Amino acid sequence: MPAHAISVDNVSMMFNLSKDKIVGLKEYVIKAIKRQLFYEEFWALRDVSFSVDKGEVFGVMGLNGAGKSTLLKIIAGVFRPTIGSVSVYGELAPLLELGAGFDPEFSARNNIYMNGAMYGHAPKFMDEKYEEIIEFAELREFEDVAVKNFSTGMRARLGFAVATSVKPDILIVDEILGVGDYKFQSKCEQRISDMIDSGVTVLLVSHNINSIKKMCSRAILLEKGRLKAIGAVEEVCEAYGDG
Repeated sequence: MPAHAISVDNVSMMFNLSKDKIVGLKEYVIKAIKRQLFYEEFWALRDVSFSVDKGEVFGVMGLNGAGKSTLLKIIAGVFRPTIGSVSVYGELAPLLELGAGFDPEFSARNNIYMNGAMYGHAPKFMDEKYEEIIEFAELREFEDVAVKNFSTGMRARLGFAVATSVKPDILIVDEILGVGDYKFQSKCEQRISDMIDSGVTVLLVSHNINSIKKMCSRAILLEKGRLKAIGAVEEVCEAYGDG
């Protein structure tokens, strides 16, 4: 079995950005037929390579626009890199855009089962986890209310509770510890800490240097899509502060 939980090998990601302001589908179709659509290449990531060991808590740092979220989405399988490859060894739970996969017309109850199915869990398994999820999310009074009536924080709480209801091999956390009030944030931090203590590999993105220092042993620093620093967390945090 490989020693690494995640291996990122020379990953680059390019997006085509439209240079024209197009209003409506009709204008888009006309321009496409006339071959008048013009795009500009934007490289969100360039030649990024690193590996995360099993059981390691690994930080990803960088300013807004550095490519952090793009990198996490590639590792989570949401995007396929333009160049390079990513290998993930084990079951992965990505805490990226919490609640983004919910159907707004469905109740919290129905979305729990639907989200569980997306993670590959059978209805019987979700029956066993349901009470724990609804209690952790603090949504007992709203379990049969359509999610479209939820606040952003309520959706995120439900998403976090579902995603962490089962201990994965690898957990990807993207700036979600600011969800809800300070009491709920503490619950989130405690649950993640419990996972770390049990040997779950964690990839953590945060703008908070103190959080990275507290939780991570190693880290990388991205700058404009390129790898600026990699190594011991103290060294990378120092480079981040100097940047």
